[in-house]
Amino acid sequence: MKINIKTSWDLAKILPNKNEEYEKKKISDKSYQFINKWHGRKDYLENPKILKKALLEYEGWLGYFAGGGNLGYFFGLKNALDQNNPEIKASLSKISDLATKIENDIQFFEYHLSKIAPAKQKLFLETASLKKYHHFLNMLFKNAKYLLSEKEEKLLNLTQETSYSNWVKMTSSILSKEQRKRKTLSELISLTESQNKKERNSAASALNDIFLKNADIAENEINSILKNKKVIDELKNIKRPDLPRLLEDDVEPFVVDSLIRNVTENFYISHKYYELKANILKVKKLKYHERNVEIGKIKTTFSFEKSVEIVHKVLRKLDPQFSEIFLDLVEKGSIDVYPKVGKAGGAFCAGGLISQPNFILLNHTNRLTDVLTLAHETGHSIHNFLSKKNQTPINYGGSTATAETASAFFEDFALEELLKSAPPQEKTALLMHKLNSDVATIFRQVACYNFERELHQNFRKEGYLSKEKIGEIFQKNMKSYMGDFVEQSAGSENWWVYWSHIRTFFYVYSYASGLLISKSLQKMVKENPKDIAKVKNFLMAGESKSPYQLFKEMGVDIASKNFWSAGIDEVEKLLNETETISRGFL
Repeated sequence: MKINIKTSWDLAKILPNKNEEYEKKKISDKSYQFINKWHGRKDYLENPKILKKALLEYEGWLGYFAGGGNLGYFFGLKNALDQNNPEIKASLSKISDLATKIENDIQFFEYHLSKIAPAKQKLFLETASLKKYHHFLNMLFKNAKYLLSEKEEKLLNLTQETSYSNWVKMTSSILSKEQRKRKTLSELISLTESQNKKERNSAASALNDIFLKNADIAENEINSILKNKKVIDELKNIKRPDLPRLLEDDVEPFVVDSLIRNVTENFYISHKYYELKANILKVKKLKYHERNVEIGKIKTTFSFEKSVEIVHKVLRKLDPQFSEIFLDLVEKGSIDVYPKVGKAGGAFCAGGLISQPNFILLNHTNRLTDVLTLAHETGHSIHNFLSKKNQTPINYGGSTATAETASAFFEDFALEELLKSAPPQEKTALLMHKLNSDVATIFRQVACYNFERELHQNFRKEGYLSKEKIGEIFQKNMKSYMGDFVEQSAGSENWWVYWSHIRTFFYVYSYASGLLISKSLQKMVKENPKDIAKVKNFLMAGESKSPYQLFKEMGVDIASKNFWSAGIDEVEKLLNETETISRGFL
């Protein structure tokens, strides 16, 4: 079939009227219409009928005006296309300031609702007309015990920048200005993956120098934000440092504990992967910086048109609706395809509000990985689309714990399609690329979670951690998943300095959970293609239930060892297949 491909975003469908002042006034007027109507009232906290009316009006704000509404979305996307444009930055800054003010002024609604008496909570949860809000209300009530007074919560919001964000931005900003031999930090990190040993060793030497130079700064930064978190946790009587993240993500602690425990128990798989890589490269041990070295060459090129054809074929085979959603993205200006000066690097899918269309940003350069990236971001978009079509603004979205599930699901099916037609000499390179990604996403991120846990525990016991102590904890946890075939080489003790994830406390588990949940779903669909209906139901559910509840209704216990083992077994199976195919390299 003929696909009419458009390769640039059509942002007019977000903002046909580009009058900024008119849009800002509309956002402000509609937001304060709700705020002024409900602030100070108590009837919605007592009467289910009035609460339903308030919730419907709140959803009207959430669905159309939260986060700066269409204007914020428009300039956020414009900025991604032209990051060096001061006029776009100025407009984005103005709408962001307005959105922040509105969000501070509207926070009373959820705060007061969360604090109602247990008897009223029970009444609301048992009221049939409020059924679709059950999970939202239950989450508010469950988390209320960790809230301080309304004024104290607002104070924490207002001081977040000075007590946390500015510290993190400082380290990131200082590192971003570092260069060696006219290479930026990002370019140097990329060069450590080079197949040229001299080139990657030179890049690693430069990185070691940068991280050592800035280790004192990072030491002070990390201790400051660890202290800030400790103080807030103690004020809120939070016992485990990762609990705020899990509450925010709507995932039960016992689910994450099971994930971390089962992946950690299977670190031997990543050990075997690095042993295979060392054998292919004919070295006794990989240096720490060599863990991501590319294996083999993939000479086949993939135009965007060819990539679209492959992804469309995969989606059509899985479910006709998936391919329809994809064609709509491709043909209606929802994908910006090619790199250009000033455009953001990498790739992302922007879902926006429930009332807004999805957009995908790519930087397609005809590589095989670009095909996988297209499938990955399309997975996010399909997830967003199905959630928007089947949920209300309050329940639209997805838990961080499952955010990467759909993207990894479709990416892996695209990989299988590519393997079918890959020349024999490219199969090992393709499989090693995928294994490297799986190991980094599952085992490395869980090792990082373990590192974070130990970091917080040590800080709370000792009161301050030197850069040497942090480096010691870091290397211990990196070795735990890398095993004996990766050397914790001199200088690697400081590679925590640039790892931004450890500043977004305990976020990293979500990479592992999303990919492993995806692999379990893939296995289910391969065994019974009709089970794609269960996958669709999962993608439609949004945040109407917790991931644990959603899977429980599918007859799956995601807190069980068997569940996580199913996904881990898929990685080991891929490793065993790669070991067999790679014999020509050895």
